[in-house]
Amino acid sequence: MKWTLVLTGWLLVSSHAFAQAADAATTQELIQKLLSRIDTLEKRITELEKGNSPAPVAQAPKPAPPPALEHDHDAPPQPETAAQATYPSLKISGFSDFNFAATDLHGASGGFGAATMLNSHTGFQEGQFILHFSSALSPRVSFFGELSLTARSDAGTGTPAAPGFNVEVERAAIRFSQSDYLKVSFGRYHTPINYWNTAFHHGQWLQTTISRPEMTQFGGSFIPVHFVGSLVEGVVPAKGLNLNYNLGLGNGRGSVISRPGDFGDINNNRAWLANMFIRPDALYALQVGGSVYHDEISPATGLPAREWIQSGHIVWHSETPEVIAEFANVTHRPLNGTSVVSNSQAFYAQVAYRLPWKQKLWKPYYRFESIHVPRSDAIFRAVPSFAGSTTGLRYDISTFAAFKLEYRYYNRRDLTPIHGAFSQVSFTF
Repeated sequence: MKWTLVLTGWLLVSSHAFAQAADAATTQELIQKLLSRIDTLEKRITELEKGNSPAPVAQAPKPAPPPALEHDHDAPPQPETAAQATYPSLKISGFSDFNFAATDLHGASGGFGAATMLNSHTGFQEGQFILHFSSALSPRVSFFGELSLTARSDAGTGTPAAPGFNVEVERAAIRFSQSDYLKVSFGRYHTPINYWNTAFHHGQWLQTTISRPEMTQFGGSFIPVHFVGSLVEGVVPAKGLNLNYNLGLGNGRGSVISRPGDFGDINNNRAWLANMFIRPDALYALQVGGSVYHDEISPATGLPAREWIQSGHIVWHSETPEVIAEFANVTHRPLNGTSVVSNSQAFYAQVAYRLPWKQKLWKPYYRFESIHVPRSDAIFRAVPSFAGSTTGLRYDISTFAAFKLEYRYYNRRDLTPIHGAFSQVSFTF
């Protein structure tokens, strides 16, 4: 005890002074008295410390954190203890990218959108500027929002002049978490109809490659990328299989089938979906699952039809190697009962491997993908039918920034093939 040490030192110094002034017998008697006094003081200090010590206070349990919306960086910040909890607790993060593209495309793109960077102009492009807003509203309630700003090719034209960027609310959802088994949310989502669409959002830093597979491309029509409605989801242990489920009900596609029904369902027929996948404990990196989606669509061009989508995926969540493979079938059955039922298929398989040397900063990858749309499918006339290969290399400049270099070859139906070279710097902040 510090007080004992201080007191002992002081007394010893004092005893030394007295020893010089007295005879040996007197000094010895004095030392004995001082040692006795030290023992008494030590006992007294011990009693005082025991009597004045505050009773131990039980630490308040931490509130159960609301689950993340797809990614850890999407999760709202959580306080250390209940006493530190303040709501709402807002966290803002961002993503962006800058690109360079050069292709031998001379003419029609064949249905590929601007997001693929396949166009007849060579040069730099500013990618999407993304902001994430995540907030804990209570221990069991959280909000997540995603806002994107995308450069417009027609900026400054028209009357009034078109702005330089389109602003879009990509996601906005409020989630109520009863437990890991049951969560209910309402809002605008990335449709949980396949793996890529929910695993990778608009921030391109997160994904290995520069571009998304064409079947799940933002602005594409093959699957409904966004969904407005309600989701019930959760995880069931299932003897170590860890069964994840999503059940959704909401507005279907809009009159422009690449967009959701943000202003309501255009034909008063709700779309519904069911998605399930497992992530077993024994094979922690494995994910296997499938989805079903049903809607009645009324496109601006083409006949109304019932739409069924079945999809499946298998994923190895690792970087040594990374393996992602998905397949989807889209069935369109026209409501007039006279036209031919059509089935369109798409799939991709992607492999990547983070090299063990050079601080594990290099990650080569390859993807093969294909979309086949029968000529009888009038609804998917604008969807490209093609088979293509993508090969590239990712280099992590830092923990939060990456440089990617990519080559693509797309063999389009009834059109000349496309060769292209692409590079990208993507980052999060």
